[in-house]
Amino acid sequence: MPLQEVLKHLERLANDSLSLWPVPEGATARLINVSENATYLVEAGAYRSVLRIHRPAYHTKRGIGQELAWAQALASSGLVQTPPPLAARNGDLVQEGHVSGLPEPRFMVMFQFAEGRQPDENEDLIGPFERLGAIAARTHLHSMTWPRPAPLERLRWDADAVFGQKANWGDWRDAPHVTPPVRAVLEEVEATIRRRLKDFGQGPERYGLIHADMRLANLLIDGENTTLIDFDDCGQGWFLYDFATGVSFMEDHHQVPAMRAAWVRGYRSVRPLSDAEEREIDTFIMLRRMALLAWIGSHIEAPEPQAMAPDFARVSAELGRTYLAQFATQ
Repeated sequence: MPLQEVLKHLERLANDSLSLWPVPEGATARLINVSENATYLVEAGAYRSVLRIHRPAYHTKRGIGQELAWAQALASSGLVQTPPPLAARNGDLVQEGHVSGLPEPRFMVMFQFAEGRQPDENEDLIGPFERLGAIAARTHLHSMTWPRPAPLERLRWDADAVFGQKANWGDWRDAPHVTPPVRAVLEEVEATIRRRLKDFGQGPERYGLIHADMRLANLLIDGENTTLIDFDDCGQGWFLYDFATGVSFMEDHHQVPAMRAAWVRGYRSVRPLSDAEEREIDTFIMLRRMALLAWIGSHIEAPEPQAMAPDFARVSAELGRTYLAQFATQ
């Protein structure tokens, strides 16, 4: 079904479902973002909240509950600012709704509205990234001691999750404009990443529960305060993957080296980070870049992937050549 037709049905579902929550009479839902999920701003006079309608077959209801539990635990600890989910009238945080025209029901979560603005990649991001490094370190320390639900029904962000036969976002080779020369470079990049990650290991001091999507779109800046939103992709992964997600879609931006240095400073202000770990950040940047290449290919019906598709594979190969020149023989 074309995306625009799906969105028409989802808008109906969003507005028909508002009565599940104790929102003011006359509230309406307006689409503000489409990515993995469809996100709506709920408004009624001065009242605002945010409704997330999940894509089908991405998370289980139990898994969404685990995401919310970790985010709430982080917020209640005072370590991270993140908007709380709002309980529905029946007391549950995760609701399920169905609308005619869509074959499957959808899970839905409503969040308290959070103040702040999304930073732009062309503004000075040194200060925000130093703060983000400290935020990432606090989430990692918390995740190492938080009693996780068992079994943990969250995504994994390891090499198989990006490159395996059942990769979370599909095969990067199926993305637009992966020409034979681009593929040749990225095949070598994949092999190098796999080898280096195997050597890097998954010890508990390096690998655990992570946010996994700390990109600019998921940061709300209000003065010196940063609110971290959208834990939808949280799961098991390398802690340094969180930096790589922070520079998602802008890995070739001229600010990235300074942003990286700032993030490391912020991180080390909270938690140790060895020189060996710092050197490996480039591997995680390439791991994330190739995951995003696959994401563009598997989400090409959405506006954001369509806008990025023309140059993304070519630039990925350019980044890959630089990466190989540094790491292929090490």
